[in-house]
Amino acid sequence: MIRKKQKSKKLIVDLTGPCGNAYYLIGLAEKLTKGMPSSIIEDITKEMTSSSYENLIKVFDKHFGDKVILEIWIKY
Repeated sequence: MIRKKQKSKKLIVDLTGPCGNAYYLIGLAEKLTKGMPSSIIEDITKEMTSSSYENLIKVFDKHFGDKVILEIWIKY
């Protein structure tokens, strides 16, 4: 299926590409929390890195799902 690009106010991150890298997502989280108290940034980063990559994605989505759309490509 081919679709036209859709405008979105949210940032779209393709998790199957280089932007799906854990280090990229942690860096993006730090950018999105810019201006917040450092203790909040540290708490989110610590929660993101406390377990597996799957946990990192869940925590990222919990905190930034209102600003970022996480996408994956599924090959059939």
